[in-house]
Amino acid sequence: MFVVSFKSSKKKLAVLAAAGVVLIGALIWAGASGIAEPAANVSGINYSASTNEERVNFISQFGWEIDTGPIEVEEVIIPTEFTDVYENYNKIQKEQNLDLEKYKGMRVKRWTYAVKNYPGYENKNDVVRADLLVYEGRVIGGDICSVELDGFMHGFEKQTQSAPTTQTASQAAETQQTTG
Repeated sequence: MFVVSFKSSKKKLAVLAAAGVVLIGALIWAGASGIAEPAANVSGINYSASTNEERVNFISQFGWEIDTGPIEVEEVIIPTEFTDVYENYNKIQKEQNLDLEKYKGMRVKRWTYAVKNYPGYENKNDVVRADLLVYEGRVIGGDICSVELDGFMHGFEKQTQSAPTTQTASQAAETQQTTG
């Protein structure tokens, strides 16, 4: 049997106790700041998305007009390992100061809304959509996309040029004949 004894003064015990309190406080603060917060909010964007009104307000901060009722609400699990598709999607998120890396393996909700004022698509119902990924009442990611076969996808910010246009083969041939 071993007996260990320490000689300590009240001053040393007080310093150790203070260091312990600081360490515990730092751990609690780190846990409270958690992963539910998006990356640094330097743009003044409100990421609250607990209610439909908050989600609609989030999208409208970027100038989008949407149907206020979601087209779809779906539970999604962010994969623990990102494929090329998810890596590319996360590049879009990082460009808008969000990052899905810290949500790997987590269950989130995807709220999808119809965008009514996308340039070039104003008269095409349900073609352009806003997807929001929401975790614990906060937007953690999302996009604006077209559901067309040759569609597009980008972050929430409005693009500087209008929607991409597509030509049929005959239109392309006709354009080439008139310009060539």
